[in-house]
Order: sequence, then C-alpha cells, then structure tokens
Amino acid sequence: MDYEATASAWREQTLAEVKQQFQASGDAQVVPLHQATSHAKYTKQSPYTAELLTCQRITGRGSDKAVYHIEFDLDESGIQYQPGDALGVWYQNDPVLADAILAQVGLSGDESVAVDGSAVSLREALITDYEITASNPQQITALAALSESDTLTALTEDKAALREFANRTQLIDALTLADVTLNVEQFQSILRRLTPRLYSIASSQAEVEDEVHLTVGLVEYQHESGASRQGGASSFLAHRAAKAETVKVFVEHNDNFKLPDNDATPIIMIGPGAGIAPFRAFLQEREQREAQGDNWLFFGDRTFTDDFLYQVEWQQYLKSGLLTRMDVAFSRDQAEKVYVQHRLRERAEAVWQWLSNGAYLYVCGDANQMAKDVHEALIEIVQTQGQQSREQAEAFINELRKDKRYQRDVY
Repeated sequence: MDYEATASAWREQTLAEVKQQFQASGDAQVVPLHQATSHAKYTKQSPYTAELLTCQRITGRGSDKAVYHIEFDLDESGIQYQPGDALGVWYQNDPVLADAILAQVGLSGDESVAVDGSAVSLREALITDYEITASNPQQITALAALSESDTLTALTEDKAALREFANRTQLIDALTLADVTLNVEQFQSILRRLTPRLYSIASSQAEVEDEVHLTVGLVEYQHESGASRQGGASSFLAHRAAKAETVKVFVEHNDNFKLPDNDATPIIMIGPGAGIAPFRAFLQEREQREAQGDNWLFFGDRTFTDDFLYQVEWQQYLKSGLLTRMDVAFSRDQAEKVYVQHRLRERAEAVWQWLSNGAYLYVCGDANQMAKDVHEALIEIVQTQGQQSREQAEAFINELRKDKRYQRDVY
C-alpha cells in the first residue's frame, strides 16, 4: 500500500528510540528481536520469488470456462501454510493492454514517472505498479471531471449506478468513453496502485511439502463494445507467468477457515467451481493425519464432461474411503438447472443428521449468489428437519457460526 514506506520508517525510528532508552537504563537488557516464525520474513511487502512448476488447464476443450491447476516451488524458503490459508500473488499486467491504454490517452509510455522514489517509464509502471484492469468510483469521477463526458458525469450523480458501472468496467473502457487526451500528471493522478490477488490454497503442505497449489479460474468476458477482457491476475497466471518463470507470492493466514482440531469430527464441504480449492487441501491434510472423521463433499459446475475439476482425485478418495460421500450438481447437463443448494435440499435429512452429530460445515466460492442460496437452503433444512420456526432456524445457524462450525470463504 502507499503508506507502507512511511510506516516502515516510523517503525525503525521507534524501535531505535526504544532501544536507546533501554540501553540508557542500567538494569535493563536489550534483547534482539527475532522473527517469531520461519515464514514471517516473506510478507505482502516482502514477497517470496517462487518458481512456477506447473500451469495446466483442467477444464475440457468443450468448456466455456478456463480453470487452471497451478503449482509453485517454495524450495527452502521456510514458508509454512495451513489448509484454509490463501496465497497472495503479485502479478504483472498485460503489456498489450498497457499499450492500448497509453494510446487511448495520447501518451507514448516513455515518459518518466516516480514510483516509490524511483524513476521508471510510464509503460513499465503500468505493467508492474498500477491497477489497469479494474476501475473504481473515484477514478470514474476524476475522469468525468477531466473529460467533461456527459455519460460519465451522469454516472457520478447516481452513487449506485456509478458503483455498478465501475464494478463491470475496465479502465480502458472508461477511458474510451471519456475520449480525452491526458498529460502524465493528469493520468498518474487517476491511477491507483496495484494490489496482490488472494487465492485459496489448494494443497496441504503435509502432502506436497515445498510446493503450494492453486485452482485459478480465468476471468474472461466480452465487453459490450465487442472487445475481449480478462482479469489482471488470472490472465497473468494462466498466460504470462510461464514466460516470467517466477512469481512473487506470500501466505495470507485465515484463522476463520480451518479444519476442526479434533480429527474425529465430521465435515461437510460445499465448493462449486474453483471454490473446490481449499477442500482439496482439507482432504489431503486429513489423509496425512489419518483423521477418522467422515468427509462429505458437494461440488457443482456446468457440465460433467468438461468441468468436473479434480475428478480422478475425488474418485480415488471415494474408493479409499477418505471421502465418505460426494454429491455433484452439473447445471447444464439437463433441461432444468441444478445447483449445489438443490443437492443440499435433496439430502436434507442426512445433512441435518450430520449437523446433529457435530459436523463442521464449510462453504467456498461465489459470494454474490451461491453462498446466499446455500445459506437459505441450510435455514430451510434446519426448519424442516429440526421442526423449527424460521427465527429458530436462523438462530441455530448463527450459533454454528459462533462455534466456528459454519465457516465461509466467499468472494
């Protein structure tokens, strides 16, 4: 973040002053500060440069979604992670997109700009230092003022419309609408700094050791102008990281999405699409621990043939008995669309029985629709199977949350 350099200098100055005060005291001893853990030296501000080992598409040719299995080598970094944690990825923007943006605002890209006190070319800064895929309301508002665009100005007068527009519009499309030539200072003033993307880790270190795995869905859509647009981080990992060979990464710990301490506890996992990632880690971990608790997985996607992510692994786990039950929902394999929440309702009696027996329940994936639909299905299951009122069922689900028996990793 922009304030990190200032904060770092403040920390160093404060530590120096404290150390000086202790040294001035005759009965005080200065104890050197060590890293609390072996992985603490690699952070968001100081990431580890990891070698990319594998980037393999795991959806079939007939799928209209591109999902990739990605593996990084952590070598002897000492980085440690747990199932449920996320991997932060510092990515580089597409140079082709950077050039298109520069052309749109009438700049060459050779102009010199200051980034963190260093002079770099504007083109380089767009590729490595600035967010150039997603836009934001403040950026659109600034563009409206600079361009006097009637369309953008009208948006700034409706906060809800402005937010919705920014969420679905990339910078290049906002600039096209603005249709304005900018100087370097004006252009840099509307840019915001690049931030890393977080991905649920799809592996257990107990099994893969000095590796970390991700399941990444390529964000790709067609803009109303007809142009193809892709997400910054997902397109980097899918298409450009192999050429770069190394990627800067760090672990973001998530204490609110963790396996139960008691290995005998049953768990229910609901993860459609790329939301399956942490449950691959969960099952690897439980296998390595020889955990006795039952494991039930709900997975959903579009088609059985092209979108059944990690199908062979789940079949092996079912055969070995590690995976007690698995229910799948492929929405486009029949006339009426079927999703994971439908499978939950169909298995209502068993779901209630598992919850009554102390099962932990986990949900990972889309927050906008799936997580809400699953939550509603759970309330209905508690109502019907537990013979409770709506209010009682909601209270029951809230208690599960408080007891950390209902955990969600949604985005």
